[in-house]
Amino acid sequence: MTTKAEFVDIVADKAGLGKKDAQAAVDAVLETITESLSRGSDVAFSGFGKFSVTERSARKGINPATKEPIDIPAKKLPKFTAGAALKKSVA
Repeated sequence: MTTKAEFVDIVADKAGLGKKDAQAAVDAVLETITESLSRGSDVAFSGFGKFSVTERSARKGINPATKEPIDIPAKKLPKFTAGAALKKSVA
């Protein structure tokens, strides 16, 4: 697994940026994706993949400790779908 700090170092090296500039760029990308998803917009990078928001409907569940039925509320979740080029590079 690559940590965010390691990722910033790799971006700095590949883009020829200082570590501070690479950190700002990575933070800006992540913040922009987060803001877009919070507004309900999808973010797509051709060949890489698509970030989107899915809605999980409300449902009934069971508390594993007490075996009592519980109501699980509806919620929105982020989703990432890998693009063809990313899938091909991993395979």
